[in-house]
Amino acid sequence: MVRGRITGLAASDVRFPTSLGHHGSDAMHPDPDYSAAYVVIETDARDGLKGYGLTFTLGKGTEVVVCAVNALSIHVVNKDLEEIVSDFRGFYRQLTSDGQLRWIGPEKGAVHLATAAILNAVWDLWAKQEGKPLWKLLVDMDPKQLLSCIDFRYITDALTEEEAHEILQNGLLGKKEREEQMLKHGYPAYTTSCAWLGYPDQQLKQLCTEALKDGWTRFKVKVGADLPDDIRRCRLIREMIGPDKTLMLDANQRWEVKEAIEWVTKLAEFKPLWIEEPTSPDDILGHAAISKALAPLGIGVATGEQCHNRVIFKQLLQAKALSYLQIDSCRLGSVNENLSVLLMAKRFQIPVCPHAGGVGLCELVQHLIIFDYISVSGSLENRMCEYVDHLHEHFKYPAIIKKASYVPPQDAGYSTEMKEESARKYQFPQGEVWQKILSKP
Repeated sequence: MVRGRITGLAASDVRFPTSLGHHGSDAMHPDPDYSAAYVVIETDARDGLKGYGLTFTLGKGTEVVVCAVNALSIHVVNKDLEEIVSDFRGFYRQLTSDGQLRWIGPEKGAVHLATAAILNAVWDLWAKQEGKPLWKLLVDMDPKQLLSCIDFRYITDALTEEEAHEILQNGLLGKKEREEQMLKHGYPAYTTSCAWLGYPDQQLKQLCTEALKDGWTRFKVKVGADLPDDIRRCRLIREMIGPDKTLMLDANQRWEVKEAIEWVTKLAEFKPLWIEEPTSPDDILGHAAISKALAPLGIGVATGEQCHNRVIFKQLLQAKALSYLQIDSCRLGSVNENLSVLLMAKRFQIPVCPHAGGVGLCELVQHLIIFDYISVSGSLENRMCEYVDHLHEHFKYPAIIKKASYVPPQDAGYSTEMKEESARKYQFPQGEVWQKILSKP
């Protein structure tokens, strides 16, 4: 039973100094400090439950997203939660269509990241009040209720509400068996933790050896800074994992279109499954050209972690510009917008392989991809979800990996809640950790 009026919304800037160890380093982001604009929603309900939400950032700029959260809070505070979830489409549109704030979007950039953080908190609170993990809350909804959460504006030329209803209706067949399969075996994952661009060879070898012992069979390596070095590192990791395990490449938007085709062609000998983010995330036609050129080599194109919204995904799908679609739980407009993209991917028969890692992204996106398998795609063919082994210790309900698969969460909520001590110590700039770092000469 949904209950309570939202009485408070607090946003804070939480940053982890990951740049000190080159964690997360790639060709375009050599020194990221994994961070989050962290949102806490309170209500006047007697249960005392709170909703926790976040969006992922890389350090500087997190304060901008926090400001955007505060600007949007006027649409949230004093709202009844029941009023929100009974017309979630309308509430989503209210947040994204503020007549003044949309000018610094619309549905993109810092204001959209802020929207994601707020909505993630609302979904967390709703799932907690229902006593279910978020994925189960979604799985148990009937098609009509799921569709009522989605804004179909601007995508009906690719997916109508009627077509989406048919997809969900078809997904009811075998749903119980797929849920049981998830609970028994989990959702297949791949690791990016071994081969950040800033890692020296010895560290790469050590992490790769440990991952193989832990049962990992799918590995991603960062590329794009220097071709001879990419060839050397790809050869090193391919020799370590052997010819039968899966290798993916990630350039993090480094190249021009022609450059991407030429560069990846020279890495084709290492048999990568895909090249991720080969060029600008906004360049739909560029991705299409790269996809067409690399198809004869058996190399797909993956992208999506920095796609602003469902409209960009619509165009990527319509242009046949990607082979693997990568949703992000904190860049799109939370669960609501991700639902629309999952349904479009099903409509176009493109496998979804979510982006994760960062701060809390693994915790959140596991819910979405488990729901996708049970209720939408119904398939694990060519599908896997990213896993990065960083910062999970700061979450109250961390993602659990067993046998290189995500174990479906059982705790109620969206797994978004940080440990209070971590949120306090790593708050920027007043937290204990940052006070020590900033005080050094």
